[in-house]
Amino acid sequence: MFLVTGATGTNGSEIVKQLSAVGVKVRALVRNLAKAEAIAQPGVEIVEGDFSQPETLKTALQGVEKALLLPPFDSRMVEWQSNFIEAAKHSGIKHIVKFSALGADQNSPVSLLKWHGQGEKQIEESGISFTHLRPNGFMQNFLTLAPSITTQGVFYQPADNAKISHVDVRDIVAVAVKSLTEDGHEGKVYTITGPQALTFDEIALQLTALIGKQVKYINVSPTDFQRTLLDFGQPEWLINALTELFEFYRSGQGSIVTNVVAEITNQQPISFEQFIKDYAQVFLDH
Repeated sequence: MFLVTGATGTNGSEIVKQLSAVGVKVRALVRNLAKAEAIAQPGVEIVEGDFSQPETLKTALQGVEKALLLPPFDSRMVEWQSNFIEAAKHSGIKHIVKFSALGADQNSPVSLLKWHGQGEKQIEESGISFTHLRPNGFMQNFLTLAPSITTQGVFYQPADNAKISHVDVRDIVAVAVKSLTEDGHEGKVYTITGPQALTFDEIALQLTALIGKQVKYINVSPTDFQRTLLDFGQPEWLINALTELFEFYRSGQGSIVTNVVAEITNQQPISFEQFIKDYAQVFLDH
C-alpha cells in the first residue's frame, strides 16, 4: 500500500492517476472528502486527514509501506512535515519519497527552499529510507496565467530575462512513480527539469506561434508584483515567499537542465512546445 499526501493538488492528483494506472494499491490523503471525487480511480482508497492533526496521520499510515510526502505550500510547512515524518517513523513505514524543490537547502535565504530543505533533513535524521525529488517550476503554473493571455494577449511576471527550465508535472510524477514502485532509488536526490531553459520572452514567442495569437511577456518590478498580490488579498508570508523565489530565478539558479527524466523513466521530457500544444485550448478559451 502506498500513501499519497496532497492528493487533490496538481501533482498529487497526477500521482494518484499514474499509480492507479500501473495497478498498485493507493491510499490518497485529503483534507476534505468532498473534493476527492475528482481523484477516484480503480484501486484508490480515499482517507481524510490533516497535517496539523497528527492522530489523523497515524490512522492514514496504518498498513502503508511507502509514502509520498507532498506538503502544502504554507508557512507552517516545516511543522506539518515534522508531524508526518514523526507519524511515519512510529508506523514503521519503509520509504518516503519527499516532493521537494530545486535548490532545496535548510540554509537557503529563499523561504520555500529552506522549508523543503528542513523537511529533507528531518527525513534523513529519522532513519527512514528516502528519495528526494527536486523539480524546477511547473509548466502547469502557466495555466493560471491563461486569463490575461486569452483576454489581453499578455502575461506578467517579475523574472526579467531569467532562463528557467520549467518541467511538466507529468514528468515529475513519472519520476515519483518510479521512485515509489521500483528499488534502487533509496538515498537518491533527483533534480528534475524540463529539456530546455527558456526566458519568458521565448515562452511568449512559443505561445504566439502555437495558439495563433500574439502573446507578450510583461516584466514587472518586484515591488509592483508584491503590490498586485496584496491587492488580491494574499497573505504577507506568501507574497514574501514568491518574491524570494523570483529573486532566486533572476539570479540564474533556475536555468540548470538535467537528464533525470530520461534516465529514470526512459522517456524524453516533455518540451514547453508540447505542453502548449497539449493545453492550447486553455489559452484560447476564457
